[in-house]
Amino acid sequence: MATHRVGGEVDATCTRCKMELAHTILAMVGSKVARVRCNTCGSDHVYRGTQTTSRSAAVRPRAAPAEKTVVGWEAQIAALDVSTAQDYRSDHTYGVDQVVRHPTFGLGIVRAVRQDKLDVAFKTAVRTLVQGRGAGTARPSFAPPHRPEDAPDAGDER
Repeated sequence: MATHRVGGEVDATCTRCKMELAHTILAMVGSKVARVRCNTCGSDHVYRGTQTTSRSAAVRPRAAPAEKTVVGWEAQIAALDVSTAQDYRSDHTYGVDQVVRHPTFGLGIVRAVRQDKLDVAFKTAVRTLVQGRGAGTARPSFAPPHRPEDAPDAGDER
């Protein structure tokens, strides 16, 4: 068995890189390596040995990673009833998974609703639109500041 010392190198499984790499020994407890630093990524962690030395003879099978399923926009819109799509208007309110028809972006699916805004997934991108802003809702208007020289004179009678 090799003798290890602080400052020496040892192969270990890096918890960040997820690979067996060379590590520098940082601390030992008696003759056992306690803490190491990965020479590749620089992370410090507890020494766990390598996968071949740290596991017992009875190797536990690893669970296969869950397979990701990517559903395209066409498949998502096909799963919804497009015949009930409402024309988008800023004075209407909408719900999640509702289909809307925008005059510029086309058909879209409402993904999130936040007070007076909603996120709609269109074929090209997700857009944030406004909702619930009726004709009676006061909107701030822009008024440029007045300069004193633009003000009409009180004595000027034109």
